[in-house]
Amino acid sequence: MPLSRRSFFTLAGASAATVMLADPLKKLYARAAAGKSVTGKGYGELLKDTKGIFDLPPGFQYHTFSQTGEIMSDGTPVPQKHDGMVAFPGENGKIILIRNHEVSPELPGGVVAPEENKYDKLGKGGTTTLIVNSDRQLVKHYVSLAGTSRNCAGGATPWKSWITCEEHTATPAQNQPNSPKNVSMKHGYNFEVPSKGELVTPVALKAMGRFNHEAIAVDPTTGYIYQTEDRDDSCIYRFRPKETENLAAGGILEALVIKGSPTINTSINFPMSEPKEVEWETIENVDPEEDNLRYEAQKKGAAIFKRGEGACYGNGEIYWTCTSGGKAEIGQIFRYAPQANTVELFVESPNRGVLDYPDNLTFAPNGHLFVCEDGLDEQFLVGITPEGECYPFARNALNKSELAGICFAPDGKTMFVNIQNPGITLAIWGEW
Repeated sequence: MPLSRRSFFTLAGASAATVMLADPLKKLYARAAAGKSVTGKGYGELLKDTKGIFDLPPGFQYHTFSQTGEIMSDGTPVPQKHDGMVAFPGENGKIILIRNHEVSPELPGGVVAPEENKYDKLGKGGTTTLIVNSDRQLVKHYVSLAGTSRNCAGGATPWKSWITCEEHTATPAQNQPNSPKNVSMKHGYNFEVPSKGELVTPVALKAMGRFNHEAIAVDPTTGYIYQTEDRDDSCIYRFRPKETENLAAGGILEALVIKGSPTINTSINFPMSEPKEVEWETIENVDPEEDNLRYEAQKKGAAIFKRGEGACYGNGEIYWTCTSGGKAEIGQIFRYAPQANTVELFVESPNRGVLDYPDNLTFAPNGHLFVCEDGLDEQFLVGITPEGECYPFARNALNKSELAGICFAPDGKTMFVNIQNPGITLAIWGEW
């Protein structure tokens, strides 16, 4: 049977004067006021999944694999809390997935590996690598990085590696007396995982900054890496590496400043669809002892973004989500145009029926953005047209766990996404 979006997936009860609306959202408001569904050009009504896991539009199907607790090819259990993920081309048409596990030190389980292969012997986060054949069947899966903490999102590089980001800034000094130690190393770094190979030796990319990392996106033209930070008062950072394919060699870290508007809070009354010129201020103390790198950035005028999370590159621009940004505090999407050196507010959600706490995002083969929700109720994959119209593409029918790790196979035929808890990876295909 067809399923509609949430019961409150309309703007009929909203006032145009109380929410910030871009031209596309003004159109949506007008349609809602006329009693029509608040959607863009989607794939049709969602159909109820007979297995009770994932609702999809007509013509699409899925299957699941590599669930938490299964024994992997290296003899270790699949860790919990599946999060950010990427797909690379493998040999003979195979697909290589690298998947984060957002496991904190205080949680049971986590990524299992020998201590000599861990960044922190107490760390429980890391990544697993999955090899999937052209029929979307799992061939092999194994631990590829271990000993890190709360590996949330990340991003792919043009040289086919995955940058996995720690959303955790714990230090040994913060361990509590008379309690089990949580960490034995400083955290808050990025780590690089090659698409090919087995368990890597973790190297903290300290020049990229120590903060509550979330995601990265690389401009393939310049090799510059854009980074988000998951804090209520976070900033956007740019890393200019000395050597494009050798990030451990260091580089320059900078923070985004909106020209003429020092330390502006972009969640409050930020104009929609009006590109603003930006400047980039150099960060001097990239590896502070405290979680205060953003304070140096803000003293230099860096703009404040509320909970910067997912990031991706597409159409020559860098896109990122602010999970609780905007007047309604339920989500924004910004985009930065490197050639014009401008930032623009692309989407701002006026209510949870349109977009509810956007997180990971990627571009689909049809040119639409696809966004994972990490909201307070049902979780959807939401499509966004180039005009900024939102529509539901899929629904987590299993539970209310967040969706994460959305990415497409190199040939564009298969979408992969995770249900974070209990930890399930899905392959989805159909007529894109």
